Amino acid sequence: MNLEFPDSDTLRAANDVEPDDLPRFARATRERDLDSIEDVESAAREAVADLPLDTLERGAEVAITAGSRGIHDMPAVLEAAVDELRERGFDPAVIAAMGSHGGATSEGQRETLAALGITEDRLNCSIHTSMEVAEVGTDSLGRPVYVAEDALAMDAVILANRIKPHTDFHGPVESGLCKMAVIGLGKHRGAESLHNAGLASDFSEVIQERAELILEESPVIGGIGLIEDAADRATHIEGVAAERITEREPELLDIAREELPTLPVDDLDVLILDEMGKDVSGTGMDTNVIGRVLFHGEDEPDSPRITRIYARSLTPASHGNGVGVGLADFVHRSVVDELNLEDMYVNIVTSGETTRARIPLLVPDDLTALVLACSTTGVAGPSELRVARIENTMEPDDLLVSEPVARELEGREDVSVGEPEPLGFEDGTLAPLE
Repeated sequence: MNLEFPDSDTLRAANDVEPDDLPRFARATRERDLDSIEDVESAAREAVADLPLDTLERGAEVAITAGSRGIHDMPAVLEAAVDELRERGFDPAVIAAMGSHGGATSEGQRETLAALGITEDRLNCSIHTSMEVAEVGTDSLGRPVYVAEDALAMDAVILANRIKPHTDFHGPVESGLCKMAVIGLGKHRGAESLHNAGLASDFSEVIQERAELILEESPVIGGIGLIEDAADRATHIEGVAAERITEREPELLDIAREELPTLPVDDLDVLILDEMGKDVSGTGMDTNVIGRVLFHGEDEPDSPRITRIYARSLTPASHGNGVGVGLADFVHRSVVDELNLEDMYVNIVTSGETTRARIPLLVPDDLTALVLACSTTGVAGPSELRVARIENTMEPDDLLVSEPVARELEGREDVSVGEPEPLGFEDGTLAPLE
């Protein structure tokens, strides 16, 4: 397919907006009271110690799950957990548990973990990445439930995951230990089966039901749940025995909701994301931050209200998987150039929502995106454009905001706002955020 895309001059000629017509921008920073864990390794070791390890014989093979999310402290948690298990006389290992991510291939999942700093050299243990699964039962809809053969071959398995609000649905159980068991250990077939069942029913209920089945029919002995604060650092790490996971996880999710970082502004004409990607969020950009879900059967949030979203790049750790690109209205041409459609389409078909794979309007540079926004947001004039720019949806507290937004934030005690200055462009490209 050979498509010819219009250049910047052609697109900017769609209206009469000049660069000098755009509003000035100011740096804005929201301050938070954070309670990050100082010694993550010790907290991880304590979490392991709280699990029912006394039921295992010395030398038992114990595996810990590793997912595909860019969780800042997870590599350290896994490293400490592996060390703790080895010191207790067990034979530790890690199992890649990320559904269909990594192109639904063994090598792709190994590469995904390596991009996140999770390697055999660092952990000093083997990492299992086979995509082979076995059916362990059926759910109430009569649909199969799968678990990785690597996990079933172990003497014990420990689930390890961040607990946080999900980007697709809401309920007592969202993203956490249950999801790691059902989707992560389910590999491609398990993830596809779960998402199809969720589309036909209720995602949270389906995950809970399937998690309970897996906990009964697999060697999972418990989990390590991690909650992050607004700075993406661990604020709580807890070991939960298998029989308590479905009871305890909703309580941990309530804590995670209180820690979830969101934008300090609810009404924007344009949100600029310097990057999107799988290591940022499973949907490329966190739907809880952008206020846009676009998922079958789910209502759209009332807040924040963002008219247009512009994504400037795709993270290297995404390996071309641009899932969530359809959540944007504009993307830089480079995003599409980097797409690995095979990986992205496999992920999309597995998750069940095709809207998120749609390619939005492509722009050759940042200036063109802002010029076009003036004609696609309903503003009376360019100087009134309400814009916020952030690195990604994991960093919503450090922003560059247009003057109308800056004036609003100046009244906030928890937000500091700098002096507004004209935007600078070099060949239509914004200067890096500093």
